[in-house]
Parts: sequence; structure tokens; C-alpha cells
Amino acid sequence: MLSFPNAKINIGLRVVEKRPDGYHNIETVFYPVNLCDMLEFVPLDSPGKDIHLTVTGENLPARSENNLCIKAYRLLKNDYALPPLSVHLHKIIPIGSGLGGGSSDAAFMLKELNGLFHLGISESGLHSYASTLGSDCAFFIKNKPVLGYGRGNRFADINIKWEDFEIVIVCPGIHINTAEAYAGVSPQKPCISLEELMKLPPGEWGRLIQNDFEISVFQKYPVIAKIKKKLYELGAIYASMSGSGSSVYGLFDRAPEVKGLFKGMFFWKGSLNAGV
Repeated sequence: MLSFPNAKINIGLRVVEKRPDGYHNIETVFYPVNLCDMLEFVPLDSPGKDIHLTVTGENLPARSENNLCIKAYRLLKNDYALPPLSVHLHKIIPIGSGLGGGSSDAAFMLKELNGLFHLGISESGLHSYASTLGSDCAFFIKNKPVLGYGRGNRFADINIKWEDFEIVIVCPGIHINTAEAYAGVSPQKPCISLEELMKLPPGEWGRLIQNDFEISVFQKYPVIAKIKKKLYELGAIYASMSGSGSSVYGLFDRAPEVKGLFKGMFFWKGSLNAGV
């Protein structure tokens, strides 16, 4: 079984309030993009084992037990008779970049296991499993543009598609600690909902739709702010940091040539097509 877990971007990210459980309620738009990892697994003929994982591409932490693909497998194995598996993950989506790569890998693992072994888990059931693995993991179950709220694991349909736009994503390789990023934000309930602001032309988003993490992250890592500025100089209609960083993306009518402009950094460009 071979699948291609895709990345996401956040269009706007507002930290609305701190919850009693220590988490934060947010408001954001999740939008899937065609930057993908590769995930392959086959039954493993090795009695006594459950899952064997190998990883290529981006370096991952040494302890594979913490990999979300393994956690997804074991989460289902607690409730279903899954066979031992050999899993290979080829990482292309940068790690710790705000693009949701690990969450996507886990969600695709849940979906593929459900289909391959005819487990019969409903979409809402997959959503519940995914929510236990990470706040944005559940987004990748439906994997279509949605308004995200709560901890980022509750969704409402939003009617937006921008197939005519192209996107450039740049990641400087800086790992932003999520807890540290939240510590730099003062939660505030907005006067106008993000859903309403999304109805405006994208050319007006830059002054109205913000990622609340940018203020503190840009102060600590000026290079990330410079990437955003450069994307606007290249003609971006809208540019923003995704998640808590460190990736920054720009939306363009036609993406410019960026090779050589972001030396030593990961970059990717493609169409902004939600049909992943």
C-alpha cells in the first residue's frame, strides 16, 4: 500500500482564548497543498512483532516509538486485529515547519489501515482516533479546506477554492517550539470572524488576516520575517507564516522563479489545488 500524505497551510491563525485544560482555542482556515510525503506499508511475516518503521529523507528523532505513524497503528491495534506491518516513510515535508507533515502521516495511516483491512471505521470514528494523536491530525481525515476552531480539531465547512493561485513555501529549517510560540501570544477574541474576512478578495487579506504567532516569532527569528517580506517583493498576493512556523508561504497569480533566492532553505512551489 502506497499513499502520499500531504501538507497543509493556515490562512489566518488567531489565538482566541486559553482553555481551563491548559490548551488554547484558535480560529484558522486549514487548506491542503500538494507537497507530500510518501508512506508505504506491507504485512510483515514476523510473529511476535507489531510494526517495523524505516524512514528516509528528512531526519527524524531517533526514537521511532514516538513517530505518529507507529502511534496511529497501535491506536487501532488496541481495538482491531491488525497484522504486523513493515512501514517505510519517506519524508519530504519539513519537520517542525508548521505544515502538519507528521499529523498528515498519522491520519493517512489511519485511513489506509481502515481501508486495506476493511475495519469499517466511519469518518467520525477516524476523526475521533486522529484527535487523540494531535490537534490538527483530524483535519487530514477529510483533507479539504475548512474553518478550524476549538483546539484546531473542530471544523466547519467553508466554501473556498483557489485553483487559479500558485503557492511558494519556504522553510528556513528553524524548529519553533509550539509551547514557546503560544507563550508569546496574548489571546484575544476578534471583532470580525475569520469566516467573514475570508469573503474579501485575497489582495485585502494582508492588512486584515494575520497569524498571531508572527509577532513574537519574527522578533526572535528575523530571518522568518525577511522571508515573508521577500515573498511580497516577488509579487505575492498574500503571504503568511503557517502554523507556529517556521515555514512561510506566498500566494501568487503565477509563482516566480525562486531558485537561488533562499539559499540553504527548503522551498517548494506548486498549484494551490485542494483536490489532493
